[in-house]
Amino acid sequence: MVTVYPQIVTSADMLKSTIQLEQLIQKLKLNNAKAASITNSRLYGMLPFWHELKKHQIHPVIGLSIKIKLDNHPSSIILYAKNSNGYENILKISSSLETRELSELPIKWLQAYKEGLIVVYKCDDSFTPNTMGELAEIVGPTNLYAGIERPNGIKQEIEVEITSFAEKLSIPITAFHMSRYIEKEDAFAFEVLNAMDQSVKMTDRNRLKPSDHSFHVLSSEEWFDWFSDVPEWLENTEKMLESCQVSFEQPSQYMPKYQLPQSILAKDYLRDLCEEGLKIRVKSISPKYVERLNYELQIIGQMNYEDYFLIVQDFIKFAKQAGILTGPGRGSSASSLVAYSLFITDVDPLEYGLLFERFLNPERITLPDIDIDFADSKRMEVIQYVAEKYGKQNVSQIITFGTLSAKAVAREVARVFGFESSTLEAISSFIPSKLGISLKEAYDQSQKLREFIATEEIRKKWFDVALALEGLPRNASTHAAGVILSPVPLVDVVPIQNGHDDIFLTQWPMKEIEQIGLLKMDFLGLRNLTIIDRILNLINYKKSSQITLDTIPLDDEHTFQLLQNGDATGVFQLESAGMRNALKQIKPTKFEDIVAVNALYRPGPMESIPLYAKRKLGQQAVTYEHPVLEPILKETYGIIVYQEQIMQIASQMAGFTFGEADLLRRAVSKKNREILQKERTHFIEKAKLLGHTEAAASSVYDLIVRFADYGFPKSHAVAYSIISYQMAFLKAHFPVEFYCALLSSATGNQEKINQLLMEMKQKGIKVLPPSIQNSQPYFSVENGAVRFGLQAIKGVSHTFTQKLLQQRVTKTKNWMDIFEFASDLSAIHFTRKNIEPLIKAGALDELKEERATLLATLDPAVKYAELVSPTEENDLFGGDASHFGKSKYIKSDPLPLMIKLQFEKEVLGQYFSEHPTVSVKKTVSERIDNIWDVQQSTKEWKVKIVGLIQEIKRIRTKKGESMAFVTVQDETGSISVILFPEEYTRFNLLLEEQTIIRIEGKSERRNGRTQIITKLISND
Repeated sequence: MVTVYPQIVTSADMLKSTIQLEQLIQKLKLNNAKAASITNSRLYGMLPFWHELKKHQIHPVIGLSIKIKLDNHPSSIILYAKNSNGYENILKISSSLETRELSELPIKWLQAYKEGLIVVYKCDDSFTPNTMGELAEIVGPTNLYAGIERPNGIKQEIEVEITSFAEKLSIPITAFHMSRYIEKEDAFAFEVLNAMDQSVKMTDRNRLKPSDHSFHVLSSEEWFDWFSDVPEWLENTEKMLESCQVSFEQPSQYMPKYQLPQSILAKDYLRDLCEEGLKIRVKSISPKYVERLNYELQIIGQMNYEDYFLIVQDFIKFAKQAGILTGPGRGSSASSLVAYSLFITDVDPLEYGLLFERFLNPERITLPDIDIDFADSKRMEVIQYVAEKYGKQNVSQIITFGTLSAKAVAREVARVFGFESSTLEAISSFIPSKLGISLKEAYDQSQKLREFIATEEIRKKWFDVALALEGLPRNASTHAAGVILSPVPLVDVVPIQNGHDDIFLTQWPMKEIEQIGLLKMDFLGLRNLTIIDRILNLINYKKSSQITLDTIPLDDEHTFQLLQNGDATGVFQLESAGMRNALKQIKPTKFEDIVAVNALYRPGPMESIPLYAKRKLGQQAVTYEHPVLEPILKETYGIIVYQEQIMQIASQMAGFTFGEADLLRRAVSKKNREILQKERTHFIEKAKLLGHTEAAASSVYDLIVRFADYGFPKSHAVAYSIISYQMAFLKAHFPVEFYCALLSSATGNQEKINQLLMEMKQKGIKVLPPSIQNSQPYFSVENGAVRFGLQAIKGVSHTFTQKLLQQRVTKTKNWMDIFEFASDLSAIHFTRKNIEPLIKAGALDELKEERATLLATLDPAVKYAELVSPTEENDLFGGDASHFGKSKYIKSDPLPLMIKLQFEKEVLGQYFSEHPTVSVKKTVSERIDNIWDVQQSTKEWKVKIVGLIQEIKRIRTKKGESMAFVTVQDETGSISVILFPEEYTRFNLLLEEQTIIRIEGKSERRNGRTQIITKLISND
């Protein structure tokens, strides 16, 4: 029996179906399906559907479900693409509906885009003869079908009227059925999904329930049973779907064109720009530069990529002219001399031995991929420029879909089931917080989850539904970096919808975009570039001589000293504890050492860090597997660190071209046994032709195999190490500006701010308290110190800060008292909610009143602001405060020190005036160690500290004994203190959060971190 499926809604149509492609294919094959059509309400999931069905010899049909307003009421129709013309029209229809956010297709659009389309009028309860008649007039009776459904095989009364009218107009009738889930048993899970889509609970009265429960994929028997009296309808459905022939088997390449006068060829213009740029970049152009440039331009020309390079250099040029900081390069594009000459990258590939074939390989034709980093705060400006230059219709961002993860689906289904919020929290805690964990894995790993499910039948049902819905697409968002630039209007190639910032968004994600041959470019926002930009602005503010990144030398001793000390907080790529430890071991003395550290610090290769360090410091001899390797591996002390070195080894040892060598590297890294043996034979045979012995060639090949998936692209390591080095240089020479910019970028991350402030204290960098007279919204540099920003005070709103700054600009002198401040800010802004945090933070201390007095006077000051603010009642005075008598301060005794400090911690996240441990330390006669010194020391020694307890974690050992991990803090930092069972029994009663204790013990290094093993605790 031949079976066809005219209306399958897949899960790509978010929250409208539970049908996933893999299960669908299995079902269709089981049912001997001949053809099937995807009919989502948007064109989401269309391309994977087509390719997957084609792969399994099932005829795929492109369809789109929409509503159209005819006869003055909306009707459901399905559009099918009969040919490529019809497919292009479906693209335009879907794009038009989505970009104009219309729920119904206007008639004139159907008239305009009807070519190549088959239209099925779904004859449900909303059927009217007039609608069918109008549709027949618009698309013609040969392209119109009437679709009749029989839910659960039940014949509908309206069929008589429909068939009668269809016969009059010679409109064929098709047997129709919509599938939204695979099996009948999936009906309930779909109903829950439907409730999720409506954002309602299953018990809500307003919930729109599915019209029936027969949205499963029908078996062949069901098709024929349900429509046994009208076999001709089934034949019509088959013929209709078979007549739709659209193919994607020959993908096109849509390479955009750079705008040039007709008389100028792109290849000539590119060469001129490169030659001009190279003169600026390289002081003395040797023959090897000319040879390399010619070679690269020849390859780029062979691949017809000239326009691509011209487009990229153009928007980079715009960014630089607009003062938008761009990265020095990213990925393999940093290995291109053309990119360097065009100022796309700032890495001279010849200086660092970077291979062009790692970027563009003439032996493996692929689209070039130049990813660009921009300061994240200004990235969108560059995308806007590209959209304006090449036309809004030709530029788009890329959609990406979020799916229902284990935790998300568990919570969502529980919410729809009406579980209590406390139960939702419990469910979240039962599922381990492990990236990518599935519900099945969570069930296997979590006893609490298993116990929870076993206790009630409703919970079993909840878990079954959650399993069924796990992994379904949940929401759409914008890809973080990808931008499409097309030489033709996007709607001719891909469906689009509205995005953000007046830029379109594709309806297809990245993989599908690349599948159809559109060019994707990555515009990445890098936070560290924004930080560098802020640092430079702070350094150069009101100075005649300006520091630029170009003027930073790559051989600065202060910078290397800073890195040798592991002083890398805030330094791009180098600030993790492990990376700092690597820097301390390797002790970088040249830029290439930083490149090597960046490449080595990854699982696997990091095992070579101690060896690299010993060989670099002359503590161990440098050895080579074969003499041919010495010139290649000399810079990394005989260790293979980079992919480029693997390519060079294959070239030197076996005469491979760099193109062949790159293919070898890729193939070998896949660890396929058959490929490994085939490539071994190939490598050894070629090496023997160059005079090497089989044993030597075999041992070098083994070396390549061992390091093929360890190797890191040197081009990327060099480019990103430039940012690392620049940040380290700025930290070494301009620490105040460096920390100021870093603190501003960390606003909202209290832990990071505290860490930075603690480090600044150790370096003697003064931090000034927040001030209504002097603070900026974020941290600022003031007389060689850093001033706290107003936005770093918890509870202070952005609008309040803006108003305060606005008032400050218009004032000629500082505020003298709280009432003057209240009058200037007006009642709208001067509220207890805004001012109380400022007082607690010390931002009003310059008014020369105790904080207790300011807090006591706050309500009268708020009242005063209300009196003097312009309102209908006091408009007579135009808000002039002189007509109202000021209240007086309500004098109060100073706040007790601990209360004052607690207030500071509440709004600033830390004890700003003085840490509570400082006064305790003053009373102790014996030597007390600072926590910072304990942390910095690599030796294990007896220590005595005074610390404020921040957190206590009590646990039981395997023997059932109690012990504790206690986090304590002093004015220099915080550290973990361990109480084993014996000490826990003695000192447990002294452990209470926010109390100060004296601890004696032994410091111990574990995994790069220091902790204290407690021997004695006291609180006197």
